[in-house]
Amino acid sequence: MSETRLVQVRQHVLKQNDVAARSLRARFRQAGTYVVSLVSSPGAGKTALLEKVLGLLRADYRVAALVGDLATDNDARGLARSGAPVKQITTGTVCHLEAAMVAAALDGWDVAGLDFLFLENVGNLVCPATLYLGENLRLVLFSVTEGEDKPLKYPTIFNTADVALITKVDLAEAAEFDAAAARRNIQAVRPGMPVFDVSAKTGRGLQEWTGFLRARLPAARQQPIPGQPGAGRQELSRNLLDHRPTAVTMGKLGRANVARRAKARGRLALTSRPRGGFSGRRWSSV
Repeated sequence: MSETRLVQVRQHVLKQNDVAARSLRARFRQAGTYVVSLVSSPGAGKTALLEKVLGLLRADYRVAALVGDLATDNDARGLARSGAPVKQITTGTVCHLEAAMVAAALDGWDVAGLDFLFLENVGNLVCPATLYLGENLRLVLFSVTEGEDKPLKYPTIFNTADVALITKVDLAEAAEFDAAAARRNIQAVRPGMPVFDVSAKTGRGLQEWTGFLRARLPAARQQPIPGQPGAGRQELSRNLLDHRPTAVTMGKLGRANVARRAKARGRLALTSRPRGGFSGRRWSSV
């Protein structure tokens, strides 16, 4: 298959996912459900952390989770110990969740009956970076045992995430983990990104992290719902289109060409916000 053909197939897949993700986004907004996706390498502690978070939030909120994995329902059974509704998405040979998978898994669930919905992606820091799932917040996790340079090795996933969690901090001393260096690396890739140090084993940082989530829910629900009175044209565009910034390196296409394409699509604008990507700039929705 030629390089041109590969690019066309990739673009088609991404476009299909975007359509499904926008539909999910509108559905979640209508229901008032705050959706958080979790991405990390295998073994970073997503499932153990999510089990604790579900247990903490369940006392005050209606929570549920969808969990993706290549095979087995081990993670779903583990999360079910929290007492929250959980459903497994088995992806087979697909190394990431897609919006259509999420939509299919939600069949039979009353999304309007949920305050928080968590989407645990397949362990992978590459493919999920370009696939939006309709979430409000994307969380990227890496553990102290993975090294301080993780953000530098996988800059795209960090640049497209909203929050970073450093997990298994109870092992930091044993792993000789340099927390200051890790935070510098995160900020080098994604300036201004909030970072939380957490441990599912000891509970460290979990109150701060869940407090962050609790604080975001009311503000999200106060935003106008697309298509209803009070949601102007600009608001409608902002909410129905993919809100997730896409990290781009200004290489072969060139900055002018990328900006011209973005303007033609009417979706993205190049901004100079301090939370930008590699060069201090970031693609953000308007």
